[in-house]
Amino acid sequence: MANARVRLARKPADQYHHGDLQRALLQAAVRTIQKQGVHALTLRAVGEDLGVSRSALYRHFTDKAALLAAVAREGFRMLRIELEGAWEGGGRGRAGFEAMGHAYVRFALAQPSHYRVMFGSGLERNVADPELAEEGTRAFLALVNALVEQQRQGLIRPDDPEQLAHFIWSLVHGISMLAIDGAFRPGTDIELLTRLSLERVHTGIAPELAPDAG
Repeated sequence: MANARVRLARKPADQYHHGDLQRALLQAAVRTIQKQGVHALTLRAVGEDLGVSRSALYRHFTDKAALLAAVAREGFRMLRIELEGAWEGGGRGRAGFEAMGHAYVRFALAQPSHYRVMFGSGLERNVADPELAEEGTRAFLALVNALVEQQRQGLIRPDDPEQLAHFIWSLVHGISMLAIDGAFRPGTDIELLTRLSLERVHTGIAPELAPDAG
């Protein structure tokens, strides 16, 4: 019985289905990044952790850069889903837009390993990965589209929506990185800080009031 338990403790490589191994590799990579950081990640170590052969490993990811790109793709997809859900759930107006800001920061805090790969130096930006570029663009467009909709509603000024998106993204990204890096003083209320920041953003992008007549 003891030998049977040992044999079942690790799934042999040839028993992984096509999608199962890729998912398992991604999960193992995220665990490694969370515990040791991006630079400690190696494709070989991830494969050994799962007990899969090198040939099976390279069928899914040719190198570390490819594995990191897959983690980033997954991260951008999850982020987009969170942003779109917050926008829709908040009523597609100012409340929905502020909910997107909170959703962004919460995502970073809940998924710091993904977030570091998505925006950190560990991901080679010259990786030719059309799917990664597409997922990143779709996540950014969730923000742009929300701004365009608010412009149509007359809620914010008619500035270039992409420039506005970069401005707002810079703000929530800064809060997110400082928070997951532990740069804020102990006891800092990140939720309150995010709310205050988003209120100030709205003040800055709200339509200008027309001067009083006469």
